[in-house]
Amino acid sequence: MQALICDAFAPIEQLRNGELPEPTPGPGEVLIRVEAAGVNFYDTLIVQGQYQVKPALPFSPGGEVAGTVVAVGEPVSAVVGAEAGDSAGDPVLPTFSVGDRVCAFTSYGGFAQLCVAKSSQTWALPDPVTMDSAAAGLVAYGTAWFALHDRARLRAGETVVVLGAAGGVGLAAVQIAHAAGARVIAAAGSAERLALCHEAGATAGIDYTQEDLRDAIRRQTGGRGADVVIDVVGGAYTEAALRAMAWRGRLQVIGFAAGEIPRLPANLLLLKGCEAAGVFWDEFLRREPEAAATQVAAILRGFGAGTLRPRITEVLPLERARDALFALARRKAPGKLVVTPATDRCAAS
Repeated sequence: MQALICDAFAPIEQLRNGELPEPTPGPGEVLIRVEAAGVNFYDTLIVQGQYQVKPALPFSPGGEVAGTVVAVGEPVSAVVGAEAGDSAGDPVLPTFSVGDRVCAFTSYGGFAQLCVAKSSQTWALPDPVTMDSAAAGLVAYGTAWFALHDRARLRAGETVVVLGAAGGVGLAAVQIAHAAGARVIAAAGSAERLALCHEAGATAGIDYTQEDLRDAIRRQTGGRGADVVIDVVGGAYTEAALRAMAWRGRLQVIGFAAGEIPRLPANLLLLKGCEAAGVFWDEFLRREPEAAATQVAAILRGFGAGTLRPRITEVLPLERARDALFALARRKAPGKLVVTPATDRCAAS
């Protein structure tokens, strides 16, 4: 099968287009013909050996896919979550049939014509939802939903500040927070990016390349501060946002696109009575599959109804998957990029 291939943990430019053996689904797995694959920041890290998951070489990156089931592995009767020590009452894995339209989180393997996914991390795709939307939105909206509704316990009327708001997770967070009745302040790196955020539902914007983030948040909130901060950027911006947090605020740590992992002064958490939470959606899927399935179902319903709309800026063929990773790594891709590995696909959904 055709694939974008990583032969060694190395810079993105060493990725190559070529052929890999067709994978075979094992017990509790499905084989998916990949119609669309989302491009995420962690894809740029996994090929360089800088992500929590380090696949056996050679492999293809690409962790979120949408497509059609073409083969099903042997069924298994249990157990999901046994690693967490909760073997009693484990849920039964979902079952799929050849021909089912699905989306899946795979960690890697998606920039290829065929991809294996765990049944526990595969979800049926409602008919109104396009392959592109599912591939563009699964990880971004899943992460943002988990951060806002689960970890941050967002309430209507609260103020949410989104750092890196023009990226995939950022725009998803803007839409989800807006739909929940929150006031959303988007922070991004240019007027063009902020315009995308306003289209997604942000009521105010901060260009943090032009003004001090802490001062801008305080000004935009009348000195009160942010109830919730969604942080996919890291670096110096995290502490600046923490210093502009409201009493009982909730900082959601999702990623470090700026490259630097911040060290937070713990005294700020104490003085503001606030909290910082880690948002590791991958691990949530593994440890709490039933809760994750409920959240994914709500997101897919939003896609089908049009209340949630992934902002796809470009759809590229498999041959240009490396270009997509370059664009994301260099922060040149607002919104979401999608790769389409299926060779007989005529056009974007």
